[in-house]
Order: sequence, then C-alpha cells, then structure tokens
Amino acid sequence: MIINIINFEKKMISKTRINKKIKRKRNPEIIETINLARKKNFLELANKLARPVRLYKKVNLDELEKIDKEKIMVIGKILGSGNINKKIEISALGFSKQAIEKLKKADCKIIKIKDLIKNNKNLDEIEIIS
Repeated sequence: MIINIINFEKKMISKTRINKKIKRKRNPEIIETINLARKKNFLELANKLARPVRLYKKVNLDELEKIDKEKIMVIGKILGSGNINKKIEISALGFSKQAIEKLKKADCKIIKIKDLIKNNKNLDEIEIIS
C-alpha cells in the first residue's frame, strides 16, 4: 500500500519569484518599496506588495479604530468612512483626501510604507493588514 503524504506547510517565498512579479508592476514607487522590502529580507511583505493591485485592501477609518496596536500598515488604501479617535502611526500605499484630513485631526502619524521599512529592523510590533 502506498501512502501519499501531503505537506500543508507554508510555501517558501523566493526572491526570484518576487522578481518575476515585479516585472508586471508599473508604479515606480511600489517597485522601489518591494525591492527595499526584499533587500531587508521582509520577503512576506515584499510578496504581498507584489500581488496584483486588485488584491490590495481598502480599509475604512472605523476599521482601524478597532485595531489594538498603535502601528498599522495597510497593503492598499485607507478610505475616509467613519471616524478615528485614537492616535496611531499608519502607513499605506494610498490615502483618500478625507482619510488624510481625519487622521491629521486625530494627530495620527502618516508614513509611507517605504519609509517604515527603512526605519525598522523588524516588523513584529506593526499590525499588517493585507
């Protein structure tokens, strides 16, 4: 009797596979962000950034209000629906004008993902929404 063993472990993320995905990207800032994440060995983040744009998340401010962590990264866009009443450090690929206004009123710190990657040695304390 032959027994088939299926391994359900997480797939390895290779830099080569990420490079292939980058070739499809047209936005130079996203390409630069992916390359920076890849160089700092944040391969899971680089892989999420290299996904098709249609798979990026759109997150409203009221959803951010429910998250307990103070540092949040969204692989996608922050929309202005709802309100935020706590001070957070937020990074995303894009922000609506209304979201920027409401975040500034709440004294939130808005950072580009690229800058967040440059300034952090690890991403353990950051909640990543993708």
